[in-house]
Amino acid sequence: MARVSLLSALEHPEGARGGGALFCSQSSGGAFSVLYGQNHFHDSSFLLFVEKREKRENCIVGKRPYPKMELPGLAFAVWMFICFRVSVDGYPNGKVREACASMVPCHGSSPKLSPEHVITVNRTEFKPGESVEVQLSGPDFEGFFIQARDADDLDSPAVGSFVLVDRRHSQLLTCGRTMNSAVSHTSKAKKKVVKVYWIAPGVAPKRVRFLATVVKKYKTFWVKIPGPDVSQPNAPFSTTPLYTTSEAVSTSHSVSYLTKPFNASGCGNTKFCLRNPSNCDPESASCFFLSFRQEKRSVVIEMSGASEGYLAFALSYDQWMGDDDAYLCINKDHHVSVSTAYLKGRSPPVLDSKNALEDVSWRLADGVLQCSFRRNISLPTYKGRFNMNVSYYIFLADGEASEGGPIYKHHRQPLITNGMYNVTGIPQDIGGSRSPRLIKAHGALMFVAWISTVSIGVVVARFFKPVWSHSFLFGKEIWFQVHRMLMLTTIMLTSFSFVLPFIYRGGWSKQAGFHPYLGCTVMALTIFQPLMAGFRPSPHAPRRQLFNWFHWSIGTTARILAVVTMFLGMDLPALDLPDPWDTYTMIGFVAWHVGTDALLEIHSYYLIRKVELIEDDRVQILQSLTSAEAEGNLFKQIVLTIYICGNIIFLVAFLAAINQV
Repeated sequence: MARVSLLSALEHPEGARGGGALFCSQSSGGAFSVLYGQNHFHDSSFLLFVEKREKRENCIVGKRPYPKMELPGLAFAVWMFICFRVSVDGYPNGKVREACASMVPCHGSSPKLSPEHVITVNRTEFKPGESVEVQLSGPDFEGFFIQARDADDLDSPAVGSFVLVDRRHSQLLTCGRTMNSAVSHTSKAKKKVVKVYWIAPGVAPKRVRFLATVVKKYKTFWVKIPGPDVSQPNAPFSTTPLYTTSEAVSTSHSVSYLTKPFNASGCGNTKFCLRNPSNCDPESASCFFLSFRQEKRSVVIEMSGASEGYLAFALSYDQWMGDDDAYLCINKDHHVSVSTAYLKGRSPPVLDSKNALEDVSWRLADGVLQCSFRRNISLPTYKGRFNMNVSYYIFLADGEASEGGPIYKHHRQPLITNGMYNVTGIPQDIGGSRSPRLIKAHGALMFVAWISTVSIGVVVARFFKPVWSHSFLFGKEIWFQVHRMLMLTTIMLTSFSFVLPFIYRGGWSKQAGFHPYLGCTVMALTIFQPLMAGFRPSPHAPRRQLFNWFHWSIGTTARILAVVTMFLGMDLPALDLPDPWDTYTMIGFVAWHVGTDALLEIHSYYLIRKVELIEDDRVQILQSLTSAEAEGNLFKQIVLTIYICGNIIFLVAFLAAINQV
């Protein structure tokens, strides 16, 4: 790659006025010219030439040395350096946001005039929300940059948004304030065809033209290759059906485009709402929203969430998938299909041959899928449709769909209400949970046991024997009683928590990977520890040292496996704590515990060394030993207090996260 170096620069020529953008160009003969604002600098002002040496190009600017450079001249020189430097670096990864306005790659050469590539579309008219297939094709090329602009003002910002077909070779970029308003390459890999979908915005120009910049080789490229214009008819789209949402939908049911996002006004007063997170704004991409509004003998349903595949909700008599009344909004080739379905067991939903939905409308923008429809409260002629004047559990799920529309299994746990609700009864504004209560309880109890009680119990037993060896509680040393109490608490919490997933699943979970296997191992070691402690030899027995070694090794193994098991469990679909927060927080806890352990270990070592030195001096031994021990005990107690406070902070953070999912 060529490197451009600025050896010297000129201050602003006399008589030059104004500022503006700096444009660098190179003629076919290799000479450079510079246009700064409205000023065109000629050879009489400076000299530009290219000196090639050892396959490197050095752009040398200068006519004569200047003893002093004023601020305008310095700024001019900096801009020249940036221009020349960028012009040879290129953008092999397609991150070309700097070229959003001009669409010109700074490759240090002039664009070609006769393009070899063409842009084609699958339609010549569009309406807000509709998609247009855009295809760029031609001889092998390395890079590309596609936008849609107002055909009557090609210098205007990009309009609309794009949806990718092939994520390996194309990526979305945001130009200006419009998300996903441009498409570029992801690498220099050669390609012949690029296909994307353009989604018309709610407010669009009458005519839109697609433009493309194509890079065949580094210095062979074309800028703003024009594509065909697509126009917006003058007829109001609200009175004309736009699409048929699926083959199962009756053609008498019109489909329209939602011109604006849903809002939460009326939630809890005039309509029943389910939101996640609680009280979130459905206009936000992070909000999953479902509402029911009764109108005489029918119910208007609104569903919204961040999904490029599908959104679905179901009415169920229990909190398990199967034998449920389901409603799906599916992104089919960038058109949203709204359908009813019946869920049988855990099999994929089967779409109904007859669709009972009316007044269907949808919106797909910026990765957010929204759909609205109406259905009668009672549908006796439609098999599988539940009456909506009865209480049900409500499911809300999202996932991916293929290009043709078939949906894949949701990659995370559906949002499920904690109780049964009548959506046509008293309006309520509720939240749901993606994690069942039993799984939440399982995770919370395990965190209490293995972050709090067992960790503190181990620290007390390891470092506080000399601190509390002369203090007794119920006939035993305090350190031993505290240690035993914390360990028994750990055993009870672990045992109770261990059975909860089996109760929830009704057996063994086949979808949880290594987590249940490691969990069973931890449970076995947890039970084995107190059983082995019951056969503890006396302090002076020959086998006491062997017991101590086994007791320590089994306990340490159980703690390590417990941490690994928690790491795996935090990302399982049934719990799925926020990423990457959960991983970093768990790493923080491990570092906190290991750091405290190391600090107390180092302190104990230096305390022993200090006592040995005092004994060697043979001077005031008892007084000095007592003073050293007192100082050491105070330090340990301070460290223990801080450690417990830190453990509580980590524990509260995890419990709060569990409560939010």
